[in-house]
Amino acid sequence: MTTWTTREVAAKVGITEHTLRWYERIGLLDRIERGAGGRRRFGERDIDWILLLTRLRSTGMSVRNMQRYATLVRAGAGEAERLALLEEHRDVVRAALVAQQECLDLLENKIHVYQETIHAADKGQ
Repeated sequence: MTTWTTREVAAKVGITEHTLRWYERIGLLDRIERGAGGRRRFGERDIDWILLLTRLRSTGMSVRNMQRYATLVRAGAGEAERLALLEEHRDVVRAALVAQQECLDLLENKIHVYQETIHAADKGQ
């Protein structure tokens, strides 16, 4: 079985080694296997879980809700509660996407106005 070091996993998933260790310390990760010399050795399953955590975090999920989700997953039950948590967060993400789209539309409009102004000025020269 292939395993990876903390440094390798951090690079692979795009977070710092410090964040990875913090995730373990606050209970987001199961106990990580240790190799010779007590160094962490992450398996494929660990990486998949860490990728999920990083994606949840990048969507703005709170660390508290991530911890709650991790606890439910580790318990092996609570599917209804997990589903409710994810559906609730999906609503938050959708609202954020709408807000971001509104911001993008505003930017596109302003860019268009400036392009038209510059184009008109260039024609007048």
